[in-house]
Formats: sequence, structure tokens, C-alpha cells
Amino acid sequence: MHESFRIAQKTGLMFRYDQAMPEDMQGWVVQQLQAESPAIGIANIYSTAEEWPAELQPNLAKRSAMWRQFRQLKKQQREGKNGQDNEAAVQANRKANLLRDTDELKFVHRNVYGADQVKLRLAAFWANHFTIGNTFDTSNMIGHAIDEGIIAKLNGSFADMLYGITTHPGMLTYLDNVWSAGERSEKAKDCNRRIDCHAGLNDNLGRELLELHSVSPAAGYNEDDIHSAAKVLAGWGIDFGEDVARMRKLTGGNNHWDAYKKRWQEPGSKTVMGKRIYAGKKGLRQLTDFLAMHEHTIDYIATKLCRHFISNQPSSEEVKAVKQVWRDTNGDLLAIHTKVLDLAIASPDVKFLWPMTWLFQVVRLSGATFFQGWEQRHDYSNDLMRTQKVFKELGQSFWSERQPNGYSDDPAEWMSAEMFERRLRFAHAIYENGRVRRSTSKIMDRIGASSATRQLVASVGMSPRDQFIALMCSPELMGLENA
Repeated sequence: MHESFRIAQKTGLMFRYDQAMPEDMQGWVVQQLQAESPAIGIANIYSTAEEWPAELQPNLAKRSAMWRQFRQLKKQQREGKNGQDNEAAVQANRKANLLRDTDELKFVHRNVYGADQVKLRLAAFWANHFTIGNTFDTSNMIGHAIDEGIIAKLNGSFADMLYGITTHPGMLTYLDNVWSAGERSEKAKDCNRRIDCHAGLNDNLGRELLELHSVSPAAGYNEDDIHSAAKVLAGWGIDFGEDVARMRKLTGGNNHWDAYKKRWQEPGSKTVMGKRIYAGKKGLRQLTDFLAMHEHTIDYIATKLCRHFISNQPSSEEVKAVKQVWRDTNGDLLAIHTKVLDLAIASPDVKFLWPMTWLFQVVRLSGATFFQGWEQRHDYSNDLMRTQKVFKELGQSFWSERQPNGYSDDPAEWMSAEMFERRLRFAHAIYENGRVRRSTSKIMDRIGASSATRQLVASVGMSPRDQFIALMCSPELMGLENA
């Protein structure tokens, strides 16, 4: 594989079929890391790429209002109070107020049409690291968390990203922290006086903050540390469907990304892994800053980054180099990412591609128009191009009801006979329905396909469709062998 495509495969999403090749790939990666990241997409399958409409990218206040309207109408429909309990009314409500289809399509469009392919690969890594599963109250928040909590923070510090994602309403809701109250809080005291009230501490986010988002179990923390972290988090977050008046009463404001209920906080200081944490709202930032620069966090996440971008089995020297940059720059993500990608470029090892990443690369290489435009996002006449169905078939979606530990980077987790057969079906569907703009032979010439890949393609016969499938599902294009 030509060097430009080898680097784009490992660090980005491949160059689109009509995109000029940069002469300086190392410089290109640096430019990519510092580039703007607008949401790019298509209005319909016949239009050219442009920026997404602002009205389809609502802020948290608007998202909350839409979610509240959805829940109110659902309640009315269940009770039959508005005469709109039929399926058409239910679907109209979902289209008007739920943002999953819109956000998921925007994510797909960015990855297929965006010029900032390296930043988007990094965004996928971090969106998986900070998993927010699609539970009953997060469908309107996941897209915002990816855009504003991750992509917008890629060139800041890890400490800022950790604090921002921890306090995002999507994370606080997904891990039940919006209902967590300190055991000695005013909320708990009030509830203890009533037989119809329940209030208590929920350890979920405190546990995942230590286990998955920062230090990992290698740090040797115990259940007391988890419990103390949960106490620091008590009071953070509010039900996304609360009306504005009640939100102001509970939190003193109307910012869902800074929602802290003082009456729910655990009073007094806490101790987490030997670190004394302030009482009150500011204690959480103190805790996340402490965790962001903890040696076990640095080791854990540096290793994950190396495994995701450099090699399935990165060397200790590669991990050590990333860890040193982390320490030297106080967790500056631009510096850390630059080092990781430099090492990825220098490493001769191949890197297995997630199904999601592979799909985006196939579509970009071939110039296929495989996904609907934003004007068609509620058109269900073509199930093939609906993002929700596509990702379900792939077995990978940031909007699924997934576990907090995210998707594995281990190729063995993804290369069963069933998972490979799914890629074959997708390659077939892309060829048949995606308006592919480049022939298989031209794609192979452009990327500099290996002799083994060319022999594989030749072995399937003269059918253009079969040759396309063979190329896209070849070991070389899936990141399973050296080019």
C-alpha cells in the first residue's frame, strides 16, 4: 500500500475517491490535528457535501425541551387524553422530539464527508473510552457529548476532557448519578422523615470513573475509594426532563452541563486513594484533576492509545514514549495525540480496524453514497441506508445500549465467521446500492494494493461486484496484514 494510504488507514479514515494526496504526510497529520472540525454532510443523496444546518444541531437547553415534549406526549398517548394514541401519532412524536436518528446521521456524515479524518478517528477512540450507552434517558444527549464533550476538547488537556465528560448530563444520566444523594445530605434527611420517599448514594459513576475512565484496577483502589468518589459526585446532574422552573429551584440555574443540587451533596471532605477532596461542588474538579495526572491513569490510557493506533501489541518503548509526553505536558492532548500518531506512522505493524472504521474507509475510498441526507433522515422506505440499522448490523454503535467498558480493540472479538460475513454483506450492499464512483482496479492502483490483495481479487473472477467485495474484505483493507 502506498505510504499515504497506509498512514491514512492507521491514523484516519482514508482519502476520499477524488481527494488530492498531500506530499508531506507527517505534516498532513499535524495539520489534521489542528484543523477545524465542522459537521459536514449531504442534504440528499444527489447533493454535494456542505455544513450541517444549525437547526439540526441544538444545544442542551433545546434538547431538554424536546425530550420533555416527547415524554409529555408519550404520557398523553398512553392515557388516551389527546386522542392520539395511534401509531402514526407515536411516530410523529418520535420524529419531532427524539434526536438519535439526526445525531447518528450527523456522526456518519462527518466520518464519510469530513476533511478532518484524523480528528474524527481520535474522537471515536475517546467516545468509546468515555462510553455513554443509550439508556432510556440518554438518546437526546449522546450526540451532544461526542460533539461538545469530545471533539471540541481534542486539543485541550485530558483533565478538561475528563471533567467535562464526567459532568455531562449524558454521562450523569447513563450511570444513574442524577438520582444519587449523599447518605448524610439534606435530601436524604428529608426522605427519612417520609415513607414515600427514597434517596441514597449510587456508586455507578464513582466506580466507572476509577475503573474505566482514569486509573484502572491496576491502581489498587478499594470499595471505600469507590464509595468516596461516589460521595464527591453526589448531587451532580438532574433529570433531563425536568422543567426549567424546577431545575432552577434544585440547582440555582438552567445549565444542564453544570447542574449541581446542593441539598443532595454529601457534606464534609472525602478521601479518595489517599487524596483529601474538598467538600461541595468544587471537589469534583479537584478529584478529576488528581486522577488525570495519576501515574496509573497515564499508563492505562497511554497503553490504550498505542493499542488503538500503533499496533495490536505495542512495544513497551512506544508506550513509555507516550507516557513521558503526558507527564512533560501535564496531559496536553494535542501533544499526546501527536506523539501517538508519529509512532503509528513509524511503526511497520498493521492495525486492525473496527467494523465502523472499516465501513467509513470503504465508503470514502469508493465514493459511494451509502447514507441518506439530512432531508431524508425520517424516510424509512429504504431500510438499508438507515444508520440505526447499519450500525446494528455492524455490531457497533455509539448509540447502542452498551456496557460502560466500550468496544474491544482485540481483533479476535470482531473476526468470527459471523462478523466477517457481515462485512461481506455490507461490501455487497455498498456496491449494489451506493452509486460507487471508482472501479476496483482504479482503487487498487490508487492505494497501491499489495500483490496478495491483487491475486485475491483476481481469484474471484471477472464480476465487478465480486471483485469489489474481495478488495474491501481483503486482509489488507481490514488491517489484518502488512501491505
